[in-house]
Amino acid sequence: MLRVGFKTDRGRQRSNNEDAFFILPEQRVYIIADGVGGHNSGEIASRFVVQQIAEYVAKNRISETTEDENLKYYFLECLRQTNQQLFAMAKESHRNAGMATTLALVYINNTKAYIVNVGDSRVYLIRDKLIRQITEDHTYVNQLLKSGAITKEEADHHPKRNMITRAIGADADLLPDFYQFKVYEGDLILMCTDGLYGELTEEELHTMAQGRRSMHRLANDYVKAANERGGKDNVTVVCIMI
Repeated sequence: MLRVGFKTDRGRQRSNNEDAFFILPEQRVYIIADGVGGHNSGEIASRFVVQQIAEYVAKNRISETTEDENLKYYFLECLRQTNQQLFAMAKESHRNAGMATTLALVYINNTKAYIVNVGDSRVYLIRDKLIRQITEDHTYVNQLLKSGAITKEEADHHPKRNMITRAIGADADLLPDFYQFKVYEGDLILMCTDGLYGELTEEELHTMAQGRRSMHRLANDYVKAANERGGKDNVTVVCIMI
């Protein structure tokens, strides 16, 4: 049986919360998003996207016997339709021009986890004494890092480290990443927006998770720690214990 905890907070330095999340416990689908755009457009984008995905999953039930390749198509088609809808919304209103959102989605099916992401919201796997970032950030700085143009330390302090290169609603076409891996009892899957990992190191995320049984308490503690470090951004956390 999965144990799940979640928490979102606007942080210490933002006037509103442009993050959003949605939990579908029966379908074992978990979604987080971090909106971008002027006015309140980021908030609109993130909430619209998580709601649309939740409705898609509710209407198109996933069978536990669905093969991996069909699951990949299922979620990519879901995101394709959602992207088209948000892109059209942004074009209809000058006030919402340029609105978009990151997305990270986790689906747990029996002994496997399936992950789809766009942007820089992250999914980590904490297993035993290791923490591993599963998703790859779609950011300008990560491109520089991968090319060897900058170091990891330079990337952490780069003035453009939050500039994303892919987002739902940003373009007519969407290129999400898709991952799958086996899960085992005791695994902890951590989903978070940059408001968490921008304040805490991977080592700190790992240390805080050790020995925890209450996922709600862990999610609350993560958000509290991020705010104590300055809370410069909205922060959203979903913790899933296998």
